[in-house]
Amino acid sequence: MLILRAMTDAHISLADIEAAQAKIRPHVLRAPLVPAFPLSDAVGGEVRLKLEMLQATGAFKLRGATNAILSLSDADRARGVVTCSTGNHGRGVAYAAHLQGVRAVICMSELVPQVKIDGIKRFGGEVRIVGKSQDEAEVEAMRLMRDEGLIYISPFDHPHVVAGQGTIGLELVEDWAEMDTVVVPLSGGGLLAGIAAAVKAKRPSARLIGVTMERGPAMYDSLRAGKPVEVVEEPTLADSLGGGIGLDNAHTFAMVRDLVDETVLVSEAEIAAAMRALYRDQQIVCEGGAAVGVAALLTGKIDAKDRHTAVIVSGRNVDMDIYTRIVNGEDVDLAKERR
Repeated sequence: MLILRAMTDAHISLADIEAAQAKIRPHVLRAPLVPAFPLSDAVGGEVRLKLEMLQATGAFKLRGATNAILSLSDADRARGVVTCSTGNHGRGVAYAAHLQGVRAVICMSELVPQVKIDGIKRFGGEVRIVGKSQDEAEVEAMRLMRDEGLIYISPFDHPHVVAGQGTIGLELVEDWAEMDTVVVPLSGGGLLAGIAAAVKAKRPSARLIGVTMERGPAMYDSLRAGKPVEVVEEPTLADSLGGGIGLDNAHTFAMVRDLVDETVLVSEAEIAAAMRALYRDQQIVCEGGAAVGVAALLTGKIDAKDRHTAVIVSGRNVDMDIYTRIVNGEDVDLAKERR
């Protein structure tokens, strides 16, 4: 009854996610779920990695963005869309909009790495850099919605976006019968809420665990406050997990609160160690926000002994100069470097 209440209150259902799966199937990759043998040995259980970094835009965000764009009416397509983003959602929106001939304006803060700005421009997105946080960028996106009539697509708190991300959960259940734990990067909660809704509906006994960084953990702090709260956005290796969840959050806060079993924090050093481990042990290049699940496992913050654990590796859109320094063992602290 708890799960049904949460899904009904948040207006995102299993049927919504299944409809999204049918809609986006021709346009996104069914990302492979691959064994992680060194990680399995380290935790004493079976671990598999869901490689969402292999999507055309380099991140899982393509799923939700594609579902949102394909769900527009003809009149809304003609108006164009606007969003705010820490990079990956904007890239997904720009790509999906470009394929459908829809104008896309992406508002981002000064903290967004240049590699993500370049990726959005590559797909025809119009970039607006505003302020020092995603919350400030969102103010500009909302202004464009009011003044220019663009359709706003939230990076996480949007029913079609959540449903699109939830298709990952359907694939996990379909591809691994023994899976009993899912570890998901956590930011605004669109990815975690969608996966949790799908997995809990299909496999209620499974554990859903969200992992985020210590620097500005918006959903983590909001859950502990019992309501959405503001946070200070800070430079972090997990830049894709930055930003607030919105004080008027309509979907993801309630879904994460009611469907997710646990949320965990990891430090900058732990994120860097996980990026190195994925590179050296799995030959996977990923961004910091995509490595947080592995970081939580390697540090023992999640008990995976004798479990069957799927970990979402969510994106690869990383500044390669910084990435090279990390995998070569350098202690990289972006907060100190940007002072």
